[in-house]
Amino acid sequence: MQPLLRSVWLFQSMDFGLMQLRSSPASPFGRKVKIAAHYLGLFDRITVIPADTNDPQDSLRQQNPLGKIPVLLLDDGTALYDSRVILDYLDFLAGGGRIIPAGPARYDVLARQALADGIMDASLLRVYEGRFREAEHHSARWLEVQTGKVERGLASFEKRAGAFDPTLDAGSIALACALGYLDLRFAGAWRQDYPGLLAWLTEFEAQVPSFASTRPA
Repeated sequence: MQPLLRSVWLFQSMDFGLMQLRSSPASPFGRKVKIAAHYLGLFDRITVIPADTNDPQDSLRQQNPLGKIPVLLLDDGTALYDSRVILDYLDFLAGGGRIIPAGPARYDVLARQALADGIMDASLLRVYEGRFREAEHHSARWLEVQTGKVERGLASFEKRAGAFDPTLDAGSIALACALGYLDLRFAGAWRQDYPGLLAWLTEFEAQVPSFASTRPA
């Protein structure tokens, strides 16, 4: 049996049960998992259960000691986190090589995912500075540092915007979710400065229906 056909057969014959995804609608990392699950044909096996990272009584802290989302709960009780691990697992369930390729191309995808995740991390820290610290304790220097990370990350992607198409892989999913989060929390201010990325995201959205269906209300 050819390798690709064997992978499809193994996927179709696997009985991996139902899964639960602990997340929140606004989480860009949770959105990554949802888009990947839709693309890989696994979303109908996942129940999304809201999680409150600020509630010490939420079972999230038992499922992930860090109290962070997303967490994917398997039917045997195993908890997988963070989003990169979950995407790798979903790719495995789908036969492998669907959103995380094998060989040298794997590392370009993983590097793009890491950079996009870093943009999301820095953006979240900018939001948290305003949400969890009193105004008199806000640090302009801290915000400047996080903003610099976002701007350098976007500039790096802008230079390469024509070098990778919106083909569904873990790097592209992460980038789309990073840009979506900037739209959600920072009124899309990035759009006027990064025309290459704007064109890229427009094409991604046209090709990936779940990008719209997972957009926070």
